[in-house]
Amino acid sequence: MKTIKSVYKIGNGPSSSHTVGPFHAAQIFGQRHPEADSYRVTLFGSLAFTGEGHGTGKAIQAVLPGAQIVFNKEEHDLPHPNTMLFEAFKDGQLIGSNRIFSIGGGSIRIEGETSEDEIEVYPQNSFTEILQICKQHNMNLAQFIYRMEDDRLRDYLRTVWEAMKDAIRRGLNTEGILPGGLGVARKAKLLYEKRCYNESADVTMNRVIAAYAYAVSEENADENIVVTAPTCGSCGVLPSVLYYMHVDRGFPEEEILDALAVAGIIGNVIRTNASISGAECGCQAEIGSACSMTAAALASLYGLNIDQIEYAAEIAMEHNLGLTCDPVKGLVQIPCIERNAVAAMRAISSVNLSRFLFSTRKISFDEVVATMYRTGRDMDEKYRETSHGGLAQIYYAQ
Repeated sequence: MKTIKSVYKIGNGPSSSHTVGPFHAAQIFGQRHPEADSYRVTLFGSLAFTGEGHGTGKAIQAVLPGAQIVFNKEEHDLPHPNTMLFEAFKDGQLIGSNRIFSIGGGSIRIEGETSEDEIEVYPQNSFTEILQICKQHNMNLAQFIYRMEDDRLRDYLRTVWEAMKDAIRRGLNTEGILPGGLGVARKAKLLYEKRCYNESADVTMNRVIAAYAYAVSEENADENIVVTAPTCGSCGVLPSVLYYMHVDRGFPEEEILDALAVAGIIGNVIRTNASISGAECGCQAEIGSACSMTAAALASLYGLNIDQIEYAAEIAMEHNLGLTCDPVKGLVQIPCIERNAVAAMRAISSVNLSRFLFSTRKISFDEVVATMYRTGRDMDEKYRETSHGGLAQIYYAQ
């Protein structure tokens, strides 16, 4: 498996696959062909169908000003649902080209090449293998991760955590209408400040965590800086719960960083054995993965054992199986923003169940990840980030 740093990328929303990945691809291609006087980028698959709403062309043109962006919606026999063809020209002549795939979470793969994102750090490829090593050497998950990664990981996680906190703080203090034409109003500030009469502690917790999730997701929808966790579309789930545990419950930041590491290894297992791309496996791959990562992080923060952590992650993923990716108008707003808050609540419930019932479980985390991948591959294309089905279609049919 790769470094968990590849799970957390800091960049502009609204989509890791549709903005962060293409932005990075454009940087690499531009560096390879600085002599070019023009560029053409053809977007295929999900990038063609929802790229306008996600701002893919704008992300590419931020690096390659004036690049011609072509949306090819006809070609379907693709090696990956998020395929891009970059072409460089000099005096009207083609001088270089690369086919590049945005594979989820802001990561890219250049056809025929091995990128930094694909350098192996962990010899283990499943949670079962990690579990065996941890039990054999009497280590918890965080200890295992720090043993396998380089010395810079903790500093990187600290940078990630600062970016997550900044996104929440900005989102809680910003009002107005999100761009894109749907007229969706920001709600994080309202959620955070609007306390109900005689509100119970549980209701307060749910409302505040939801406000944090909305804050990050609305920042993402507004194309501001967020952290993929593991994607931009699901970027509000993990930070909302960890921010609550730090600010409202007093857990120290050093423990939060360990929880981020644990969440990262869960995301790593998912992306290694399945996918974190909505275009490939639907929203179960994005929100389901984020929910699973958050459940594992929270369970580790509570000091639960490795079997309880695994079960929490398994429950969280199992009950997001089949979740479709059907963004209205190709924007990461409806149902994406609300879905982040709901997934945060589900992660907490998963931990509560795992605390008491882990010894009775029948399904392993690896099994539910394999199931998610098969489910995603079986899912009709219109429910995999094309805006051709589900809410995206029904909304405009009214």
